[in-house]
Amino acid sequence: MADHSSPDLQNEKTDGRPPDYSSPDYYHEKTTASSQPEMADPTGRRQSVALNIVENPLRRFSPEKTVADARLFAESHDMSEHADLFGRAALVARNPDSFDNITELDGQEREALTYEKNHKWHGSKMLWYSISLCAIGAATQGWDQTGSNGANLSFPAEFGLADPETQEVYPGRPEWIVGVVNAIIFLTAGLIGAFIVDPLNHYFGRRGEIFITACILTATPIGSGFAQSWQGLFAARFVMGIGIGAKNATVPIYSAEMAPARIRGALVMFWQLWVVAGIFLGFCANVIVKDTGDISWRLQLGSAFIPSFILGIGIFFCPESPRWLMKHGQYAKGFRSMVRLRAHPIIAARDFYYSNVIYAEELKLARGAGYFARLWDCFAVPRIRRANYGASTVMIAQQMCGINIISFYSSSIFQRVGYTAEQALYASLGRGEQIGPVVLFVYLFTIAYSLGEGPVAFQYSAEVFPTIQREQGMAWAVCINNTFAGILSLTFPRMQSDDVMTPTGAFGFYAGLNLAAWFMVFCFVRETKQLTLEELDQVFSVPTSKFINHELTVWLPWFLKRYILRKNIAKPPQIIEKEDKVKELIDE
Repeated sequence: MADHSSPDLQNEKTDGRPPDYSSPDYYHEKTTASSQPEMADPTGRRQSVALNIVENPLRRFSPEKTVADARLFAESHDMSEHADLFGRAALVARNPDSFDNITELDGQEREALTYEKNHKWHGSKMLWYSISLCAIGAATQGWDQTGSNGANLSFPAEFGLADPETQEVYPGRPEWIVGVVNAIIFLTAGLIGAFIVDPLNHYFGRRGEIFITACILTATPIGSGFAQSWQGLFAARFVMGIGIGAKNATVPIYSAEMAPARIRGALVMFWQLWVVAGIFLGFCANVIVKDTGDISWRLQLGSAFIPSFILGIGIFFCPESPRWLMKHGQYAKGFRSMVRLRAHPIIAARDFYYSNVIYAEELKLARGAGYFARLWDCFAVPRIRRANYGASTVMIAQQMCGINIISFYSSSIFQRVGYTAEQALYASLGRGEQIGPVVLFVYLFTIAYSLGEGPVAFQYSAEVFPTIQREQGMAWAVCINNTFAGILSLTFPRMQSDDVMTPTGAFGFYAGLNLAAWFMVFCFVRETKQLTLEELDQVFSVPTSKFINHELTVWLPWFLKRYILRKNIAKPPQIIEKEDKVKELIDE
């Protein structure tokens, strides 16, 4: 059995004990001492490949010990029949790009691994079904938002908050009431729903939590449609927000924990794609029921039950998250779940065992098992705090751009610039006989949002936290996102008033916030592309000051010279790079 690890790594095998590779101090020592390999460039100079290397912890041990540990893992967790499989899978996890040299693999296993390597989107039918169902979960949020968008044209007059003839909301208190009715789903999502995620996940699992929230999001839109006062509508949307917050914090985690590392980002991006799909379907529903008279706004709000009803039924056919089962000591069940989500048992065993290796190290650093202790870790433990910086930044930046103004108030905005109610609904849908400058720039803004902040925020936040603190970290990120979304929805009706900011001033204000958001993303958001959820521990081991210094003094000058001044200069060393990638660059 050949040992394919590097000589430097072999020399570190002393007493067989694994080093504490989750410790930031360990990585600081490693990166300053030996993890800055060099490579030759065409000019003959030596160039640094990476300043910090994401290392594979299994390569710190010999192949023999790796196999023995994997067999012991299987035998001690009621998976003795899979002991040989885990032994072979551990060798693959130890050196995933060189499995051709592993003689222990049989023909089918080698073929499955080769096919996976050459076909990025290869996966089991259950993986695709589960990810697609999670996408429907995202559509519920988009539909809920756009139901309000259409209803804003008529429900204020129904409850005496707007002029029955012009549908203009009366100034002062009625503007705040319309704002709070729209905003409450986000405020309760961020301040209540996000923080009940941990107990719901603990007692019911990822699937059970999603089912419970789907039931809430099926009942509350129907309740909104039957409201007889703005207070009743407020109450229904209050409960709806709790369901949205709990769902928003769990569905992206569930997706991220199921998806393979090589396509996790793209698969979890389905979240934003289907939020947009839900927005579109919601606008379609608004247009379909626009001619139903006084009950049109009731139907617009009530129609949002459709995607959540599908989600509640469909989740029963999905497997539980393998990482959740691992976290709760159900290893055998977790492996069976992973097998359903992967195209071959060798791939499932590889991913499951590698997850366990890092999870075991995370347990060593866990400061407490209680809810509040784990929540405090998100601010106190350096590695988790840095992940929190990144997740909070993308979440607040998504709202600072002002997107939910468009989601909730586009029809009202269009009506304000001279469109009829019907024209405003069609313009929100993206269809109309004429497109004025306001509508055009709203469309351009939405396109830009859909390419950047839209798809990234929830996907990024779902993957950056360690397994132990993942629910708490995601809960905090969702709290940030939804609370600021609520503030937007609450304040915009008043901000756009002629006696406050006017519409021009309100949009200018959010343009300024976009500039602030750009700077925050530049300083605090780290690259996570094609790294496993476990390898991200090492990405966030780099101190924030060191990361920002590299961005400002190395990356930014290179970017300006290369793309602004159009100079043909070599790309500087990455501050973070995978060990296998570094070896490839050195060998070239």
